[in-house]
Amino acid sequence: MNTVWSEEIQGVLTLYLSRKLRFDDVFFPRYEPLFDLDRGRALKILELGCGPGALAGALHRWYPRAEITGIDRDSNFVRFARENEPGITFLEGDVTALPFPDGSFDVTISNTVQEHIEPGAFWGEQRRVLKPGGVCLCLSARKGVNCPSPSLEMTAEEKAFWDSLPPDDTLEKYGVCRYPMSEAELPAEMEKRGFARVTTGYAMIDLTPDDPKYPPELAEAMMEAQRQGALEAIRSAHSDHDGAAIAAVNARFDERLRLYRSGIKQWDTTTSVTMILRGIRE
Repeated sequence: MNTVWSEEIQGVLTLYLSRKLRFDDVFFPRYEPLFDLDRGRALKILELGCGPGALAGALHRWYPRAEITGIDRDSNFVRFARENEPGITFLEGDVTALPFPDGSFDVTISNTVQEHIEPGAFWGEQRRVLKPGGVCLCLSARKGVNCPSPSLEMTAEEKAFWDSLPPDDTLEKYGVCRYPMSEAELPAEMEKRGFARVTTGYAMIDLTPDDPKYPPELAEAMMEAQRQGALEAIRSAHSDHDGAAIAAVNARFDERLRLYRSGIKQWDTTTSVTMILRGIRE
């Protein structure tokens, strides 16, 4: 059993809820032309590093004739995905040694995985399991914008909690983001690893709760995703003195929800920019 990522780096709900937002159906038109997949075909799609299953769930909705498989090393993620995203096969396994025969899939896709995996294994295994003519999609997070509401500023209780902890070397210890690449390096690397007709594009997702284009349930989901991220970050510190910090987080998000429901706009926003690379296995 491997639970390093979900227990030490990024909690299950943090990852699931944030991805549920970014891959909400309202944003499909921003991804569809960049994915450039035939919705009428019974595609076999493999998601590498699927986490708790939010992107796989979106693919299941967006490509209803496709057979979706997700694979991840983290047992907690796979368990959660199986319980919350029906109609998809989720497997526990290593993306550098995929448990599939050569030429098994029409499409491989990954989201913020490339930067953590040695390039030869990351690209090589996808090329191996893709059919000739198969599509490789690599989604990579780029720098976005974060403008918080004044009501969501970190409290004194939270700051005291974080200041009380020893220095954290978790990311270095587990090799998080060991292989970062620039916007120019990524497509060049994809070509180097044997993919043809490589293209790039960018999907910008703006999460602005006060924008009336979003229904209330989606706007409040944006706030709750942030709340869960803050709570899971505190809990991942495994401290016996987190009570005041947890209470402070809940109080400030309760206030943000109160303001929203009262029609008092803050215009806080988080925008994510996703670079989407597409290449063909010839």
